[in-house]
Amino acid sequence: MSAEAAGSGAVAPEAQTLRERLGAALGGGWIVILLIALVAVFATLRPAQFGSAYNLSQLAINAAILLVLSIGQTFVIIAAGIDLSVGAVLVFCSVASAQTMLKLTGAAGTTFGTTDAGWGVIALGTLVAIGCGAAWGALNGLLIARARIPALIVTLGTFGMALGFAQILTGGVDVRALPERLVDTIGSGTLFGVPSLVVIAVAATVVASLALHGTRFGLHVFAVGSNAEAARRSGIDVPRRLTTIYMLSGALAGLAAVMSNARFSTTTIGGHAMDNLSTISAVVLGGTSLFGGLGSVVGTVVGVFIPIVLLNGFVILGIPPFWQTVAMGAVLILAVWIDQLKRKAREQR
Repeated sequence: MSAEAAGSGAVAPEAQTLRERLGAALGGGWIVILLIALVAVFATLRPAQFGSAYNLSQLAINAAILLVLSIGQTFVIIAAGIDLSVGAVLVFCSVASAQTMLKLTGAAGTTFGTTDAGWGVIALGTLVAIGCGAAWGALNGLLIARARIPALIVTLGTFGMALGFAQILTGGVDVRALPERLVDTIGSGTLFGVPSLVVIAVAATVVASLALHGTRFGLHVFAVGSNAEAARRSGIDVPRRLTTIYMLSGALAGLAAVMSNARFSTTTIGGHAMDNLSTISAVVLGGTSLFGGLGSVVGTVVGVFIPIVLLNGFVILGIPPFWQTVAMGAVLILAVWIDQLKRKAREQR
């Protein structure tokens, strides 16, 4: 290295090449390689169970619900926010929707799948779920954008509030009677051989991707996440955009609630404690930066299958449930570390 280069603090060509290669590797298809590796490991250890048509179908169905939640989280994180309330909002929306349909049909709600509600009642219950989710999202957005309370604190608070209200409404007991048409057609039904839940998730993914990458709203999401002050000076109503983004996340949690009710034929008050961790992990693994301003819905689709395949493989291998939580925490830390490496590599270009 020349004295002039040393005096200017220039980085050695070898070091520059290493950083560029690392940045290129992390910014490319490493997440796909990780997913393929997980599938290969579990398929090798338990080929009959993991590779069965039934198990693959269950993987897709389970991923469908998480994907809808993660799409909303993608918008939030691209806007440099965070939403820890998605799982609890899902629970509240599922309870509100199920209780609405029960009251409209007059069913007792003590057994599984006993109501004979028509599609009109199901549609109204779906609107209630989406509306409740949007309302929780609006509360998050207003407190974050207008009251300027940190997103972490706000969504942690609404996480507890939504879950608590769901337990108050039900006395802590799941609503176990849902319309048979909802369960049979959406929960276990198919459309052209594809599970209905997967069709809904694919439709939501396509619409969200077009909105994020092909509309002015999507451009504003990226602008707010990249530099909120610069976005404000360019004429973007940042508080309004943030509120809309959190409302979208809440509304998608409401849609996921209807999908969950249809899938399990009951509300699942205690079954979504890890959804916030799973969605954040999936979004960041899919290439969305926790620092905001960078990400895609397509990347989230790939990232969603990491926790799904991981947890499914653990169940098949008979690994105790608490190890699943440990693994998900480790995956989240890995995702954040990789995000930081990618960010440093971009800054040095």
